[in-house]
Formats: sequence, C-alpha cells, structure tokens
Amino acid sequence: MKRGPNTYTHALVRPPGDSFAQAISSTGARIDPVRARRQHASYCDVLRAAGFSVEALPVSEELPDSCFRQDPALIVAGRAVVCRMGAAARAGEPALVTDWLRARFPTTVITTPGSLEGGDILLLPDRLLVGESARTNAEGIRQLAQQLAPAGVKVSGTPVTEYLHLLSAVTYVGHNTLLALADYAGHPEFAGYDVIVVPPEEAHAADALGTGDCVILPEGHPRTTAALQARGFKVLSTPMSEFGAADGGITCLALVW
Repeated sequence: MKRGPNTYTHALVRPPGDSFAQAISSTGARIDPVRARRQHASYCDVLRAAGFSVEALPVSEELPDSCFRQDPALIVAGRAVVCRMGAAARAGEPALVTDWLRARFPTTVITTPGSLEGGDILLLPDRLLVGESARTNAEGIRQLAQQLAPAGVKVSGTPVTEYLHLLSAVTYVGHNTLLALADYAGHPEFAGYDVIVVPPEEAHAADALGTGDCVILPEGHPRTTAALQARGFKVLSTPMSEFGAADGGITCLALVW
C-alpha cells in the first residue's frame, strides 16, 4: 500500500452568488451569501497556503449550489468524468464545467439512469471507494468503473445510509491516514490504515482535504487538529459555517487534482 502524501496541486473553485441563500439545506438554516463569499475567499487563501494553484470559475446565480465544485466532476489518472447529479435542483451543474474539462482532459460522462456525485468518491491510494447513497446509485458506480478501467483505476462501492455523501463521514488525507466518524472507523475497506476517529462534537472535521503534509480542516476542531499534528501533519483551518449550513464541507468547495 502506498503510504506517501496526497499529491494534489490544482484546485478549481466557483464563488457563491447571492442565490446561495437558497441552496439545499437539510436543516433549513439561514445562509448569509455575503459571509459565504468572505469565507470562500479565506478558503482559497488556505488552498494556496497548502500549495494549490487555484482557478476560479464565474459565479452562477442560476444554480444556488454551484459553488460546491466537487460534486459535478472527477479528475483522476489524467482524465475527467462528468457526473450526473442525484439532486434534481443541481442537474444543470455538470454542463457548466464540461467544456472546461474537455479542453484539458480526456473526458467521459455518466449518463441516465446512472447518478454519481463527487462527494461520494473517496480516493484511496489503490482504488476509488464510492458511496451508494441518496445521490449516487449502483448504475453510476458501474459506469464509473467501466470508464476508468482503461486507466487501471479500480472502483468499488459501499452503502451510505446515514449521511449525505461518503465524504461526510470519512476522508483520506495522505500518509496512510484516514479521518472517520466512529461508525466508519472499523469499516473492512479501511483495514491497514491509520484511522483517526473524529469525535462526535467535531463531526464536520471528518470532511478534510490533505495534500503533501498539509490537512485543511474547518475551524474550531481542536481534538482532530491535535491528532493530526501528533502524526506530523500541518493543519490549516478556515471558517466554513455558511457552507456547513448548506450541508457542505471542506472537500465540497474544490475540484482537485
């Protein structure tokens, strides 16, 4: 098993517009788009501090959730996959990035009846583990596996029932290390990994982004921060309250490769 760092170097983002106030929210929490834009700018600064080259796409007022750049596409092994969103309100988002991807990468597309959202795709050192959730179905996972097979990328699925996406509960931050909520910590797919169990009061820290020796976390998670620092990671934090109100986390805001 590869035990080195994640080696992401590029991040594609899209700032939230005023329409972000109408983003999907399981809690119905009020979202302040002005504060969200400030937090998004801070997030981009932290990406750069972690070594990312950051490119921003234009705001899309027509699609309130379109700042969540991770879900509509995947870039892996030098190729791109355009996803098909499981949430009807987000169906138009993949089209906003398809031409951008096709100009840079060999690109394939998930088609009906498949659904696939990037928040369900966990990039592990030797494969992709994809959550079968309310947003991603078995047909979407099958198509992804078929499309990535020529590149030698292995794809397997796992059920997700209690969370919006798989990455809401577990992320791989590099150096053989996972952050996971307790009910995923003992998952058989994670045997052989160093699993940091995220305490319930810091559940949002399970969605983190690691590259090199850096891990980006939402601010305000001291126990998870300390556990990562004890393993030699440099932890960078950024405010995420407005995106959390729209069920989003650290990985959601950037398409990385």
